Amino acid sequence: MAETLTATARVRPRSNSSALEGKVVWAPAKSIWYSTMMIAGLIGGVLYFSWGAVTIFLFLSALTLWLGHSVGMHRLLIHRSFEAPRWLEHVLVYLGTLVGMAGPIGMFRIHEIRDWQQNQPDCHSFAKHDVGFWRDALWQMHCQQILIRPPDLHIEDRVTGDKFYRWLESTWRWQQLPLAIVLYAVGGWGFVFWGVCLRVAVSLTGHWCVVHIAHTRGERPYPIENIAIDGRNVRGLGLLTFGECWHNNHHAFPCYARIGHSADEIDPGWLVIRALIIMGLAWNVTVPDLSSGSSRTRLEQGRLQGS
Repeated sequence: MAETLTATARVRPRSNSSALEGKVVWAPAKSIWYSTMMIAGLIGGVLYFSWGAVTIFLFLSALTLWLGHSVGMHRLLIHRSFEAPRWLEHVLVYLGTLVGMAGPIGMFRIHEIRDWQQNQPDCHSFAKHDVGFWRDALWQMHCQQILIRPPDLHIEDRVTGDKFYRWLESTWRWQQLPLAIVLYAVGGWGFVFWGVCLRVAVSLTGHWCVVHIAHTRGERPYPIENIAIDGRNVRGLGLLTFGECWHNNHHAFPCYARIGHSADEIDPGWLVIRALIIMGLAWNVTVPDLSSGSSRTRLEQGRLQGS
């Protein structure tokens, strides 16, 4: 069994905290946000179709999901699997905010509470994704989970005390507006509908779909026993998910910057981090030492040991 590097240091359960007891309720703001983006994106995308708009959609989707969500939000901000200059961290997290899922502090709440639940002996179905594909879609896109006896969540001061992150947290939905203005100036309404509305809707839908599949089907090279739900490696989705589909690897070793552990586990997010190391913009990078099998290797700036 793999060494489990838990990502729950920020979650501090109380004596009576329960990962199982809770309810799922409609989340109006979340539901309206997603529905508005989806309806506007589909209708506007058809009415204002152009290949230029499609190109903008693909480019911004890759930029925000790849550099922003996978590298910036997930591997850097949440898991601290590498260090980077503060300005670069801010840029990457800003791109991650443009995905339209949550602000940086909200992402901590979503990620850490869910991971804590999944690592308990049992947890609520909202975090376990065991209620079927369509019901899980309804829950994740339009509802929220309310735990009856939740744990405490303590996010470090370097995040909660950062004025930029606090500003992003209070304005994360409005961050689409400056982008929309630029897109309208460059390419009109078609660029707005494809580059903002449809992109946000597809990104949110795709993120949920990958999370659902990566917890319900696929390979488990590092099985973790006695937990509510383990991650799965889903082959064939490495490029499309920027490496996030190797979820069993990530469950077993959440602090690794490299999620794809072998040459055939395509991990574009790791390629970005390698490039940052070469440019001197990433250091203290945590990766698996594939040659020796040791739990992790710390990379110094510019060195690619164990890569």
